[in-house]
Amino acid sequence: MTDALKIALLGHGVVGSQVVRLLDEQADDLAARIGAPLELAGVAVRRPARHADVPAHLLTTDAAELVARDDVDIVVELVGGIEPVRGLLLSALESGKSVVSANKALLADDGATLHDAAARARVDLYYEAAVAGAIPLLRPLRESLAGDRINRVMGIVNGTTNLILSRMDATGAGFDEALAEATALGYAEADPSADVDGYDAAAKAAILAGLAFHTRVGMSDVFREGIGDVTAADMASARAMGCTVKLLAICERRVDDNGVERVAVRAHPAMIPRSHPLASVGDAFNAVFVEAEAAGSLMFYGRGAGGAPTASAVLGDLVAVARNRVSGSRGAGESAYAQLPIQGMGEVTTRYHVALDVNDEPGVLAGAAQAFAEQGVSIQTVRQEGRGDAATLVLVTHGASDASLDVTVQKLAQMPFVRRAASVMRVEGMGGD
Repeated sequence: MTDALKIALLGHGVVGSQVVRLLDEQADDLAARIGAPLELAGVAVRRPARHADVPAHLLTTDAAELVARDDVDIVVELVGGIEPVRGLLLSALESGKSVVSANKALLADDGATLHDAAARARVDLYYEAAVAGAIPLLRPLRESLAGDRINRVMGIVNGTTNLILSRMDATGAGFDEALAEATALGYAEADPSADVDGYDAAAKAAILAGLAFHTRVGMSDVFREGIGDVTAADMASARAMGCTVKLLAICERRVDDNGVERVAVRAHPAMIPRSHPLASVGDAFNAVFVEAEAAGSLMFYGRGAGGAPTASAVLGDLVAVARNRVSGSRGAGESAYAQLPIQGMGEVTTRYHVALDVNDEPGVLAGAAQAFAEQGVSIQTVRQEGRGDAATLVLVTHGASDASLDVTVQKLAQMPFVRRAASVMRVEGMGGD
């Protein structure tokens, strides 16, 4: 067994504290698996007095000094955010240290810079914990399926929003009520915007798409829509269709009208049939479908957040990186050779559920159908709910481009018999077009 590998840990919060615990409790097993012991060189925190469970000599407020130490072999980053973390990780990589990170925001914002630095220094950059917590997902995409062609990745990658939507579906509660419950249970942050506005899911979608399609995908390439406008009425309408509503991250290969293969990446709420496996994924759990040409459909399911589950993913990366350090090798790096162009959301084709508050009078259906027909949008089903001032026309389309649907809804809103477009939501997982 070789000399101990020294670990610099940045951050000692919910996940970091569990990483420290597991490093201590499983020290002998980890050493046997790696071929060398793992030893904490230091733990960078903002307020050392709040971390009495860590030996005082390991605590430091100077993260830059810790990262720069010559005896550090691996930097584990669990702080989050963009700056100053980007500079710290670049410094670590450039000085020949491998990096394990759970920072989806940074990887989606500027993963290319980090990957380039890792390649130049011939060190590892691993980030399994950045997407879907404990679920082994990124390494299968990067390594196990490296010999296959992935066409689609779709899943639930944010536990907070899945809990909120699950409660709305089960109880008939509105968004605000369900968010308050998620906050009381400790799943939603005091400022839940990163989750409910879709930023978290969009960042994870960018990472998934980059790995699946061998193409650099950034946060700006991802269409994002949150769940704040999802109503109890939407849930009731979905239920009437045999569907439920989920916030989905969707990454696809698509061929445009000119025969050019493109990548479309989006994160938004959508109705899915209750027969779809993702529909039964409740509470704060995550699940991701991967569709590959040779392997077929694969599903990854488990806890997508939490201290211990996420720490499990961090330790998995740490073991892999440490093994490479011991053997003098390097794991699989970034694969971005394909560099497929990004398809804009306006060109993406999917189904839509449109609910219109309308006047209860003759000719309404014919007028609405004409507006859809003018944009080449085919209607699959239509029904009217309520009467008089409570009349609502609910239409579900066949596949249509986002741009065509947007123009259709704008024209409908201007028609005299339409009081308002109460809801427009995408429909996924129904098959066909």
